[in-house]
Order: sequence, then C-alpha cells, then structure tokens
Amino acid sequence: MAEVIAQEKQGGKQKKKLIRVDMTPMVDLGFLLITFFMFTTNFTKPNVMDLGLPAKDPEQKLIDKVIGDKNQVTFILGKDNRVFYHQSNATDLNSSNLKETDFSGIKISKIISEAYKNAPKPENFTVIIKPTDEANYKNFVDMLDNLAIAKKERYGVTDIKPWETKVYKELTQ
Repeated sequence: MAEVIAQEKQGGKQKKKLIRVDMTPMVDLGFLLITFFMFTTNFTKPNVMDLGLPAKDPEQKLIDKVIGDKNQVTFILGKDNRVFYHQSNATDLNSSNLKETDFSGIKISKIISEAYKNAPKPENFTVIIKPTDEANYKNFVDMLDNLAIAKKERYGVTDIKPWETKVYKELTQ
C-alpha cells in the first residue's frame, strides 16, 4: 500500500514528505488481466476448406457413367509449381496436346470456363486433378481455390495414369 514517510529538514521550517507507492497490487491485477485475456481469446482461427464429396448411395448401386474427352479437363500438378492440362484420351495424348500454364492470375479459371463452354454435355462436365509425386500441397490447395472461383463443383482427384506420366516426363526433362 501507499506509505507517507515524514522527514524533517535540519535547517528549514518545512517538513518534506516522501510518498512511496507499493506497486504489488497493481502487478497482481495486471497478471490477472493478462491471464483472463489469454484464456478467453482465440489466437489463431482454424482454416477450413469445404470439399464437396458425393453422398453415399443407400442402395450401393454403381452407375458407370463415361465422361467424354470433351466433357472433362484434366490438370496434372507437377514439380516447381508447374501445371499441365489436356482434354485427350490415352491414344490421342502427346506432347503437343499437353499444354502448360501456371497459377498466376485467373488462367486456370479461364481454361475451365472455356472447356465448359465447348463441352457437348455441360451437365456432365468434370474437372480432374492429378497431382504427381513431385507436386506440393500448396499447388493442390490453389487448384481447389481456382475451382471455387470458377464455380465448378463437379471435380475428381485421382492418380496420374502411366500414359500421362510418359508424356509428362517428356515435357519436364
């Protein structure tokens, strides 16, 4: 607590009073407030990404729908932030059909939009994402963000096929 200490000057008429304030209660109050705010605040908010997964079929029927080459666009995520795309099948894919783009700007969204406009059956249009072993997670998240920007909810994630790997290796080496 605060104390008043009276001290007399030897030659003077006035008494000089020294005031000493005890800061212990103030420090206790400060620590209590810091502790309160630490326990009641969220330091970081969790980042959540919505994945649109298909609903389970209660009858477990498998309907085999074939998506045509022009009703889909396939993106291959490679190393060094490279992304390739094509709309070909195993027999037609070659190094001239596998085109390269990057994640800058809205290039991927434009590619998806153009492929959607040229699709014979737009209701069956699907985006296929195939990350390679050299791809990083950030590129995958960027790809999902581009799908959200393009407002395409029909997409799939799968492994890269051997015939795609062959053409991909030709372009990256």
